Amino acid sequence: MRRAGRQWAHAARVATGATAVVAILAIAIAVITNLVIVHRLDHEVDARLTQRLEQAGTGASVPLVVSAGHDHDGDLDDAPTFVWRVTPTGKAESLTVGAPVLPHYDWSSRHATLTTDGSTFRFASSPSEGGWLVAGESILKISQASGDLILAEVVLGALLLVVTFTGSFIVGLRASAPIEQIRRRQAEFTADASHELRTPLSVIEAEVDLALSRERDADSYRATLGRVASESGRLRSIVDDLLWLARHDGDVPASRSDAVTDVHAVARSCTQRFDVVAAAGSTTLRRPTEPVPVTPITADPEAIDRLVSVLVDNACRYAGSGGTVDVSVVQTGGRVTLAVDDSGPGIPADQRQLVLDRFHRADDTPGGTGLGLAIADAVVRSTEGTWSIGSSPLGGLRMEVSWRAAHEHRAGVDRRSTPDPPAMGPGLPTTASDVPS
Repeated sequence: MRRAGRQWAHAARVATGATAVVAILAIAIAVITNLVIVHRLDHEVDARLTQRLEQAGTGASVPLVVSAGHDHDGDLDDAPTFVWRVTPTGKAESLTVGAPVLPHYDWSSRHATLTTDGSTFRFASSPSEGGWLVAGESILKISQASGDLILAEVVLGALLLVVTFTGSFIVGLRASAPIEQIRRRQAEFTADASHELRTPLSVIEAEVDLALSRERDADSYRATLGRVASESGRLRSIVDDLLWLARHDGDVPASRSDAVTDVHAVARSCTQRFDVVAAAGSTTLRRPTEPVPVTPITADPEAIDRLVSVLVDNACRYAGSGGTVDVSVVQTGGRVTLAVDDSGPGIPADQRQLVLDRFHRADDTPGGTGLGLAIADAVVRSTEGTWSIGSSPLGGLRMEVSWRAAHEHRAGVDRRSTPDPPAMGPGLPTTASDVPS
């Protein structure tokens, strides 16, 4: 519940921030749009008034003067253009039918917005016979259009903000889920690493305290130092594996990203090194057959060597005395596949999804650091390989990794033309029957 609350709070902060940014931008755009539209409408009115003044100045289309009592109700706001003549003495007379009373004003300013008879007019003026010709037009329609535009912007803006907040909240919630998962896994990893490191340190501390508690003979001290050395070696192994993961858990370094590796040759060489390990455990280790034409892959040779070493070491440990480990490399179409089979017991079905987790162990078999298969998974992901983990023909476990051949990788061939083995994605198993490293 606490994690869910953190996710919701984080999503709400993201949504609020995004909504605030969108609101500021929307208001700025609305204000600029309104100013541009109103300015353009005012400019059109001024152009009509100027044209009307030019017509009046030439005497074109000028009707008779109407009586002061003429009824013009309902006509003022229908945007007709009225014309007045202002004498040098300041007396105004209308030259168009239905014109309202012209307000007193200094018409030398040429353009003005004034109120008359309860309506707002836009006026333009030009000199004429010592006085002025004045043309005016109601701009109520412009005000109404501006009000309608603002209302539409408010409604659409409110909808936009609701959609933005909702969408941002959902995106923030979904984005925070993997982040929260990573945080949780980091906390679990830290706890597991602390536990794994604490165990050998506790043994070393106990052995030293016991040795110093009373006088002992040389053989006793030698045995104590041997156990301390063993635990120190285990401690160093854990630290080395953690450092390797820190350096390689991701993309291959750019300087070696274009390197090509012959998986067949690396597998044969690596398997030869494990002959002694297999013999010590009475395990039959079968290496890949004699060189066959296998296309190289785009990968760091050192990383592939580490991957093969982890898989072979894991298989030899759990194949047991009298068991068998079989390493093979084949090419099918545009994919190169490395497979390591063993005759060991495998793992329970409920442990299969955890097989590549760091420090995960399916049983209490001694040896290893619990990081081997995590290292293997880091190599597979960084080289764009694909896991397939399942049952072996030998009766135990099959660990299989496939890559696109180097020429296929560089040509960018669509994966649909060379189907991948069923998998959840690079570095992830679909079926698993692994044993802990």
